[in-house]
Amino acid sequence: MLSLTLSLTPRTRSYCEWVGRLMMLTMLLMAAAPTMAAHPGDLLAIRARHLMTGSGETLEHAVLLLEDGKIVIVGEDLPIERGIPVLELDEDQWVVPGLVNCYTRYGMRASGYSDLRPNMKAVDELSLSRWSSISGMVRFGVTTAGIYPAGRGIPGQATVVCTSPGGSTSELLSELVMRETAYLKAIVGNTSTGKRYLRDGFNEADKWLEKEAKNREKYDKDKEKIEKEKDKDKKKEKLAELGEYKPLPPSAKGQAFLDLRANKISLLASINKSADYLHFLDALGEEEVDWDLRLPLSSECDIYHVKDKIAESGARIIVEPMITLQRATLRQRNLPAELQRAGAKLVLVPRRDSAMDDWFRDVGVMVGAGLDRDVALRAMTLEPADLLGVADQVGSLEAGKEANLIVLSGDPFEANTKIVAVMARGRIAYGEDEL
Repeated sequence: MLSLTLSLTPRTRSYCEWVGRLMMLTMLLMAAAPTMAAHPGDLLAIRARHLMTGSGETLEHAVLLLEDGKIVIVGEDLPIERGIPVLELDEDQWVVPGLVNCYTRYGMRASGYSDLRPNMKAVDELSLSRWSSISGMVRFGVTTAGIYPAGRGIPGQATVVCTSPGGSTSELLSELVMRETAYLKAIVGNTSTGKRYLRDGFNEADKWLEKEAKNREKYDKDKEKIEKEKDKDKKKEKLAELGEYKPLPPSAKGQAFLDLRANKISLLASINKSADYLHFLDALGEEEVDWDLRLPLSSECDIYHVKDKIAESGARIIVEPMITLQRATLRQRNLPAELQRAGAKLVLVPRRDSAMDDWFRDVGVMVGAGLDRDVALRAMTLEPADLLGVADQVGSLEAGKEANLIVLSGDPFEANTKIVAVMARGRIAYGEDEL
């Protein structure tokens, strides 16, 4: 048996002990850190100097691990196991979640009806020809969109789509639609028409409930009468003839308002002034439904009179990133910032569909004028995703969600920042040559 003995000087022995401790510490840190097992072809790691999650965090030296179009983990200075492909971004580039435009008609026809049509759905307008236009939003960083039906009154229900679903042409439409119905749009002004449509809709639901109650009562009475039959064979025959109870089908218009009451969809009320808000509450009455607000900003807008009431309601309010003048004055008002400071849940949308390219820049002006930057990004991502009912899938860079993200040339709210690339469901949907 061969025995080998090493004679180490005190200095060498001290160095070896130091190396041993360092190796042990490294192993412990790697064990404590989230494991990133290498599966070449399935995984992709992205290293970014700056990353905003959309949920309120800004990470430095961030690592984002993706697998099969989903986010596996995100954090700072995470170790990446050998074999995982790494996308190393430039030092001055930022990563933010893909934008969610929850109120748009981009790529759709502008014409619509002006009456009570709550049963109409934007999903019925979708086609492969429409898709080619809708997909144009991805170059502006929009990876999720809520398409509402055109028209006045109560024109129908919005649909949630992914702007870059991927897949084959035959699967395109099914991959495109994330949620067929998200919210019921209602134009509620200070005239009696908008209020009447809203009340008529709930009345339609009440009529069905009344008919259904009578129908059920008749069925129960018939069944009770049969149960009293003494002849077992006749009783069995009559029960088979009566069959199981079948509810009356509600009218198409009534169904939408029944869904509202069941919280299957929400109500989005479009108003213009503070008085419209009060008229809306009056029309809603005692109805307990989920609702949010859409407020087009203008110099006539005086929503600051009821901003505290809106905040107390817990409703979200959709506005454009605009500085407006107070009516009959030259006083500038940053209404988005005022609403946010009052405690309202802010949702920001482009000034118009044709101004989507300026969305980041316009929001940057709001940030420069006092709007909190984390709130601003959340208002473009997570808050609208929540309004559309898809916040469990998109809207922030968190584990388990779809890998929808934007690579920017700099700080999101700096005027000269450009979109470098957009990723949707883990695929580079725009700007692949720039990475």
